[in-house]
Amino acid sequence: MTEKKPLKKVTQNSTSSGKSFSDEERAAIKERALELRNEARASKNKAEGEKTVLAAIAQMPQPDQVIAKRVHEIVKATAPELSPKTWYGMPAYANKDGKVVCFFQAASKFKYRYATLGFQEDAHLDAGDMWPVSFALKKLTAAEEEKIARLVKKAIS
Repeated sequence: MTEKKPLKKVTQNSTSSGKSFSDEERAAIKERALELRNEARASKNKAEGEKTVLAAIAQMPQPDQVIAKRVHEIVKATAPELSPKTWYGMPAYANKDGKVVCFFQAASKFKYRYATLGFQEDAHLDAGDMWPVSFALKKLTAAEEEKIARLVKKAIS
């Protein structure tokens, strides 16, 4: 008979490497759990998602707020079929199946030096065997805004 080894005790706030989650990571996990509960209770329509996203943007410090608002406007104009929602407390845009296609992460969220525009698996950005799915944003000029619009358009194609 094989000898059974005792199970390793895992604490609530530790990762598999034994390191604890940061306060910011724990807050993001809690935000995501709340979002999932809200989605399970009632499917959000675009107007409710829009209000939630704009509220999340309004809580961001500058310059994140300015960049997030402009990204939101670009995504809405370029891909009106995507539904705005929050994802880990940040603005995100989902397809008709509710899958996040792209998202904005404020620099202040995890105390990074730049904000991020990211794309998830359902974004159609494939280009060979390797392609970028995350972009750093420090400020937006017309050139960056045009590039964002092109990426979003390609992501939903």
